[in-house]
Amino acid sequence: MTILTVEVVKNYINGKWVESKAKETRDVFNPATGELIAKTPMSTREETLVAIAAAKAAFDRWRATPVFTRVRHLNRIRDAFEENFEELSKILTMEQGKAIDEARGEYRRTIENLECATSVPSLQMGYNTEDISAGIDEMVIKQPLGVFFCVAPFNFPGMVPTWFWPFAIGVGNTYIVKPSEQVPLSQVKQFEIIHELGLPRGVLNMVHGGPEAVNTLIESPDTVGLSFVGSSPVGKLLYKKTGEFGKRAQVQMGAKNFLTVMPDADLERTVPALITSFYGCAGQRCLAGGVLLAVGDIYKPLKEAVVEAAKQYSVGNGLEEGIQMGPLASKRGMENVLGYIEKGVKEGAELILDGRGVEVPGYPGGYFIGPTIFDKVKPEMAIAREEIFGPVIPIIHVKDLDEAIDIIHANPYGNASSVFTSSGKTARDYQYRVKAGNIGINIGVVAPIATFPFSGMKDSFLGDLHGQGQDAVSFFTENKVVVTRWF
Repeated sequence: MTILTVEVVKNYINGKWVESKAKETRDVFNPATGELIAKTPMSTREETLVAIAAAKAAFDRWRATPVFTRVRHLNRIRDAFEENFEELSKILTMEQGKAIDEARGEYRRTIENLECATSVPSLQMGYNTEDISAGIDEMVIKQPLGVFFCVAPFNFPGMVPTWFWPFAIGVGNTYIVKPSEQVPLSQVKQFEIIHELGLPRGVLNMVHGGPEAVNTLIESPDTVGLSFVGSSPVGKLLYKKTGEFGKRAQVQMGAKNFLTVMPDADLERTVPALITSFYGCAGQRCLAGGVLLAVGDIYKPLKEAVVEAAKQYSVGNGLEEGIQMGPLASKRGMENVLGYIEKGVKEGAELILDGRGVEVPGYPGGYFIGPTIFDKVKPEMAIAREEIFGPVIPIIHVKDLDEAIDIIHANPYGNASSVFTSSGKTARDYQYRVKAGNIGINIGVVAPIATFPFSGMKDSFLGDLHGQGQDAVSFFTENKVVVTRWF
């Protein structure tokens, strides 16, 4: 019998790789093969406090570093990620499962986030007013606050932390990344690259772990704010706790995104956009399609076209070129999606394309589910109300735009919503009326570029300022007003 020895990944604290002394670990599996590939330590409170202390000690020195010097570090990191682009993408696919082209797309966005953060010298500029009264001037300066941290998700382990830390350290804060314990290797590789680039010690740190590490980060008097991306139940708990401890928080949570197709939509172009929206990343993204609303006479031809396109969608190991959809990221995630498919059947929806039991030659242990489609779905069904986080399309036939918007507004989430139409009036009504943070017009996945905030409403977001762009700069700084008179 062969005994596999796998690495317990290390924390990165004060510019050094540190082996955790935690007794508890979490297994990390390749979701395409089911193979154990690493272990994540559940770092202790004491280990987390050491990281916080390192970040706090580095803050005054880093804050005093000229802003153009700070962003030169970001430029070097961006260039190094570009140089290691393929390796980073393959590691991401190996631990998360998504198709290699999707992993490349994630790292293209990661690099764009770094590029945007290099604009901090202009984004952080204050504003001045002379002579607000006789001989008195007033100005606003944006100043960093201290030690920030993020709790990152499993679905975009390479990109999501860069919604936050490049902006945070760019404006002069120090930072701690807490990766998802399910997918630590993407961040480990990133930090290995950053370690070689001369970033001052303590400016950027990484602590692996679970609730104990997160609670320590929130409770410490030496941290000032949290960025979170994950489920709504966890997000609400963390938002409440950060409030109790007087911390800033931006909490991006769950979603149920409704995609509305009007009778005048261009089906030839709409269907491919729908397919990638629902099945991209195996449906494991907060911008994935959640429900397909077919309006009026478009219902039958739309359904037929979507089913036919879904049948052609290739499923397999994401590391193989040409594969369009990889496995679910975990066995637990796969079982959760299978549970929703069973719920849909029990609640009376018609399963017109069943992705259960899909076989991928050579990968019997993978967490695969094929494209799945439900017809005759009612708004009150679980598959129409709750976030499935898998490759499932529930179709609801509605009579008009008003009925579609009523269904959208009855759902507690408000992350994204899209309409497919040839009518400018319909598009304008939709973007004006629908309560969702990201609106698509003939776009299935409304992914804001790095200079725009990643928005969200209702149960999809808690806080005031979102990730990315100018919102991130405002979140990571405090406005100080200076009123001056010289005698």
